[in-house]
Amino acid sequence: MGKVFTHMTMSLDGFIADPKDDPGELFDWYQAGEVDIENQNETVEMRVDDDSAEVLREWTSNTGALIAGRRLFDIADGWGDKHPVNAPVVVVTHQPPADAATKWPTTTFVDSVEAGVAKAQEIAGDRHISIASASIIQQALALGLVDEVYVSLVPVLFGEGISYFGKVDQGHLLLEDPEVVRGRRATHLRYKVSR
Repeated sequence: MGKVFTHMTMSLDGFIADPKDDPGELFDWYQAGEVDIENQNETVEMRVDDDSAEVLREWTSNTGALIAGRRLFDIADGWGDKHPVNAPVVVVTHQPPADAATKWPTTTFVDSVEAGVAKAQEIAGDRHISIASASIIQQALALGLVDEVYVSLVPVLFGEGISYFGKVDQGHLLLEDPEVVRGRRATHLRYKVSR
C-alpha cells in the first residue's frame, strides 16, 4: 500500500486562494520554466524549471489516486474527468452531481474522508494517494490518515483567504524536518508526519 500525502500550493502567509477562491499568483510556478510536464489533460500546460520538474514528475508518476472535496471539484469543473496528476479522482461529498456518471465516468464519489481514503487505496494499489483540498486535508490530518505533507510555497502574501491548514483539535501535530527543493517561483517542502 502506498503513502497518503497532501499537496497544495500556498502563499507565504498560509493561503491557497483568496476569499473568492482565486489562486492568483500561486500557480505562476507552473509556467515559470522551460521543461514541459506531460499530463492527460490537454487544457493544462505545465512548463516549469528543472528542479520543479523533478518534483512534479515524482508526484505524478507515483500517484495512483487523488482525493478532492466537492468545492475544489466544482471550481475545476472536475478537470474534465482528466486530472493533471494522471490518476483517477475520488471526491468527498454528501451530494454528488446528478450527472456524475455520464459527465465524470472515471471519478468516484464518496460521503466521508475515511471512505475517500479507503476507496483511493483500493484504486491506487501500491501507488500513492494525493489529497488536494484544504478541508479534506484538514480532516484527514485530524483522523491520522496522512503520511506526508507537501507544500509548494510561493513568495506572495495574500493577507486573507482560504487556509491550507486549519485548527488542530487534538493539539500540536508534529512533522519531521523538511526535504526542500528550491524551484523557480516556488519552494517545494515535503514533511513526514511524526507518528
